[in-house]
Amino acid sequence: MQMQYRTVLVLLLLMLVGGCGTLNSTFYGDSSVKADMKRIETKCDSMARIYSGVFYDFCSLHARPGPVHTRSPFTDTVPFLLTDMAASGIFDTLLLPYSIYRQTSDGSIFLK
Repeated sequence: MQMQYRTVLVLLLLMLVGGCGTLNSTFYGDSSVKADMKRIETKCDSMARIYSGVFYDFCSLHARPGPVHTRSPFTDTVPFLLTDMAASGIFDTLLLPYSIYRQTSDGSIFLK
């Protein structure tokens, strides 16, 4: 029984830490998202608002690698971004009605 609680706790912590893509792309302004993507020099031109957290992480994966001394050893790694992408997919699904509304009213976020 105790092992199940630990597993649930670890999954909840991963989800809390992992939703960064969704938080950054949904609750911050378009200019903040554009600045983040410009800073990491992504190859993405635009990002849809529907499942924007997943797209945020995808664009982060397709960014130019930064200098080693400026990278975070935790959040700038491929395993973290893939975990974040999975958690963002869950959160993006929960926020789907809102993101559909924003997509139809505001359109995509243009990054270039």
